[in-house]
Amino acid sequence: MTTKELKEKYLKFFEERGHKIIPGASLIPENDPTVLFTTAGMHPLTPYLLGEKHPAGDKLVNNQKCIRTSDIEKIGNDTHLTFFEMLGNWGLGSYWKEDAIKWSWKFLTDKKWLGLDKDKISVSCFKGDESAPKDEESAKIWESIGVPKSRIKFLGREENWWGPAGKTGPCGPCTEMFYNGIEIWNDVFMEYNKTEKGTYEPLKQKNVDTGMGVERTVAVLNGKKSVYDIEPLKSIVEKVRELAKIYDEHSARIIADHIRAASFILAEELVPSNLERGYVLRRLIRRAIRYGKKIGIEQAFTHKIAENIEGIDNKDFVIEQLIQEEERFGRTLEKGLREFEKGTDPFILFTTYGFPIEMTEELAKEKGIKIDKKKFEKEFKKHQELSRTATTGKFKSGLADHSEEVTKLHTAAHLLLAALRKVLGEHVSQKGSNITAERLRLDFSHSEKLTDEQLKKVEDLVNEQIKKDIPVVCEEMSLDDAKKKGAIGVFESKYGDRVKVYLINDFSQEICGGPHVEKTSELGHFKITKQESSSAGVRRIKAVLE
Repeated sequence: MTTKELKEKYLKFFEERGHKIIPGASLIPENDPTVLFTTAGMHPLTPYLLGEKHPAGDKLVNNQKCIRTSDIEKIGNDTHLTFFEMLGNWGLGSYWKEDAIKWSWKFLTDKKWLGLDKDKISVSCFKGDESAPKDEESAKIWESIGVPKSRIKFLGREENWWGPAGKTGPCGPCTEMFYNGIEIWNDVFMEYNKTEKGTYEPLKQKNVDTGMGVERTVAVLNGKKSVYDIEPLKSIVEKVRELAKIYDEHSARIIADHIRAASFILAEELVPSNLERGYVLRRLIRRAIRYGKKIGIEQAFTHKIAENIEGIDNKDFVIEQLIQEEERFGRTLEKGLREFEKGTDPFILFTTYGFPIEMTEELAKEKGIKIDKKKFEKEFKKHQELSRTATTGKFKSGLADHSEEVTKLHTAAHLLLAALRKVLGEHVSQKGSNITAERLRLDFSHSEKLTDEQLKKVEDLVNEQIKKDIPVVCEEMSLDDAKKKGAIGVFESKYGDRVKVYLINDFSQEICGGPHVEKTSELGHFKITKQESSSAGVRRIKAVLE
């Protein structure tokens, strides 16, 4: 079975059971406070897991592209990927454990669907702790449909609890399905909301949130040991093999994985940098280049790999960025080599010049110099801890939470965007947001610095709407009707047939899934505190409510 066939079967199965097919979201989260990238299908649906009504209903299914970098050291083994596709179905208060588990079993074992051998499937359930009870209910359902007790394991929070990805948010126990020991599907039962105090409160509704890894499942269905033995990965690894002088399967897999992941990130028009998402992207590309050198690829090659990757949008942009980043890294390596010759400490070479420790080791070996690897590892661990501390609790996009203050500032962001479009022109569109209880940050397309007069006009326009005490109205409509109404949205491709449009008179009409106040008068006084450049052609405004 191909990846295309698996995706079609999955969507059809759940559509037949009353689920509405919704589009996958962007790899760049819009309204999820917890992650740099979309790591699972649940992230774009967080508001609906918390109780918002989804325009498509309370039973949903989709195919979601994901990026996960937490397992980067495992890349190259048989089952881990940085970029992968996830199939998921959701019950937003509409069904619970029995339906979710029985549907999972039917899809996996029925000959009409996947037809997997029942005797090779094992499952795990949550064993319980001080925060939540042992999930006996799921285990009993598995037993009732024919899974023997010997193939049902109870595991702890590390293995059988999902979320929240950040400090707060929806979460709950899960039950995982394994085929010949390989995890292929996870049914999450989201019934709790973790609060800022660290306590677990029941959600307004009990949600089912599932995820099936496309590549892993296709490998299993085709009797393959590794995800790198199926398309689309097999042909990418083969391209690396063609370019390599000294072939090493593990290195080839890392290169194939990293360039594939980087290409899909670049397709979102994100560029390599030394900050946040851009840093993750840069690390993936440079790590691939390093492994390329290890197997004897001396010429620029990342763009040649990308040319063989299917399903990438903006391919010309992707190729251009890969070429540029490879050139930049070439210069970095030259600087690093010069510093190495001067005897610069390996840790300084790594942190200041981006010179990989593995390369330092190789050069030192050639020259008969001994590297104190233990000292490096000690310094590196300290560096990691400092980096982790600096980013703990810091989210990268969207809303910090759904608190009253964040809700107010999120509504104010709608007014700010509308005001910017009125003052600067309709070329202005949102390029990102970051909203905490203290302030809002909005990135928008505009190439020039705003004058003091323009800033004052924007500020005054927003405050005028606040003083008018305008109701914030939510209307559900088709995407076509929303466009006809003049509604704007951030990532249009992620919307389904029906959308929520928030209207503030005829001043602001925006497609959105986040929380909003009922009337503009609840916002208080709006004040712009700072403007700056975010990136080429993108400006950033920070503002508060007083």
